Amino acid sequence: MSDLRSRQLFQQEINKSDEQIELAISALYIAQEDYPNLNVIDYLNILDNMASDVIERLPKQNYPLKIIQTINSYLYDELKFSGNVINYYDPCNSFLNKVIERRVGIPITLSLIYLEIAKRIKFPMVGVGMPGHFLIRPQGEEMEIFVDPFNRGDILFIEDCQERIMQVYGQPITMQSEFLATVSNRQFLARILSNLKAIYLNNQQLEKALAAVERLLLLFPNVAVEIRDRGLMYYQTGRWVAAVKDFETYLQKAPDAQDAPVIRRLLKQLDNNG
Repeated sequence: MSDLRSRQLFQQEINKSDEQIELAISALYIAQEDYPNLNVIDYLNILDNMASDVIERLPKQNYPLKIIQTINSYLYDELKFSGNVINYYDPCNSFLNKVIERRVGIPITLSLIYLEIAKRIKFPMVGVGMPGHFLIRPQGEEMEIFVDPFNRGDILFIEDCQERIMQVYGQPITMQSEFLATVSNRQFLARILSNLKAIYLNNQQLEKALAAVERLLLLFPNVAVEIRDRGLMYYQTGRWVAAVKDFETYLQKAPDAQDAPVIRRLLKQLDNNG
């Protein structure tokens, strides 16, 4: 399938209301731009089969902790899924198809597999956008437990979450309620794309980074820093007209930004060259 068709399918999916967006399908459309032969239905069937296997293993007394323990046993003991601590920044960790195939991933993609299984067994869970380390939790405000899919489904309480944040940042962090806020489906997908953007920029793969930013802006069209970054990538890849448009839009949205003088200088340079 062509990149353009995958992008169109992604856009169609995310143009639904947030609650109707199918995360697994959207994530597979993201992956399809890098893996054109990816068959979305094949991977959805795999997730269906995984959920069926979990249902067969559920005990009769299937209260929340028992369900979580059953999913954990299946994913981490039977299927040997694990967090990729050796090569955390491998872009494959952000592609759902590769995570399913290789059974290693990062917090966001392992969370996605966990969420998809939970949804299929009628045990809805939601994503929690904790800084630096994505978590999930059972849906419902009364459930004050969190699950860490990157670390074999560890069950965490709020105190444990604070400790995990401190581990990520290597310094004391004051816990704030927004650290454990539920993320929307669009925010979930944006986190996957932001990871890819950062990896590709670090690897100097500008075209792939640009593709990630373009999809981020499909999700959230008015984010000034993403418009700026797209403009910078257009500039670096010789797309002068598109770069000018994004730089002008950025300065309209954030005229007092710290980097506004730099962007104005780039605009002036482009005007002089034009």
